[in-house]
Amino acid sequence: MNPANPESPENPVTVLIADDHPVVRAGLRGMLAGEPDIEVVGEAANADEALALTHALSPAVVLMDLRMPGSGVTATARITAEKPTSRVLVLTTYGTDDQILAAVEAGATGYLLKHADLSELLQAIRGAASGETILAPSVAARLTRHLRTPKRTALSFRETEVLRLVARGLTNAAIGSALFISEATVKTHLLRIFGKLEVTDRTAAVMTAVGRGLITPEE
Repeated sequence: MNPANPESPENPVTVLIADDHPVVRAGLRGMLAGEPDIEVVGEAANADEALALTHALSPAVVLMDLRMPGSGVTATARITAEKPTSRVLVLTTYGTDDQILAAVEAGATGYLLKHADLSELLQAIRGAASGETILAPSVAARLTRHLRTPKRTALSFRETEVLRLVARGLTNAAIGSALFISEATVKTHLLRIFGKLEVTDRTAAVMTAVGRGLITPEE
């Protein structure tokens, strides 16, 4: 170890990739393979694997996708609580206000979107390993706007999940099945969503949420 340069080829930043898509994991591993000061030590396909491998491998940085089996937010919260020496850097496709806030509240050190270029990713990994807070500019702007929004109008993480599935055209029964909750609970979430967004139907809720950046059109 070189104490003057803790992130050197002799003492690389160890990284665990947590993403449920094999192609994404392979792509990230390939991109990071050429960096002498970064070493990918493992891959996880779901939240349980991410937690178990973090305990087993003690990576300096966990690259965490939020939308994977078991919930990346849940995995982030447990890792930061149980393995605080491992920094969680969110790397995900979507950057809705609620997802960003949930990840930050769970203890994520940083939040990047997957369209970030390689130089941004490398800088974020090295910064996260050093304990820096890393937020993509667009993410920082969304977080600031969300924090300025009155709590009574902010959707919860579960409400956002429900609304995202509504946008995809799923019925209440199908939403309940996808989220492992009852149809009655789905209806309760929808009523709360309608109240917070000041709308009276599903279509208006989706349109309003898209307009406010709470969900994205392609979801």
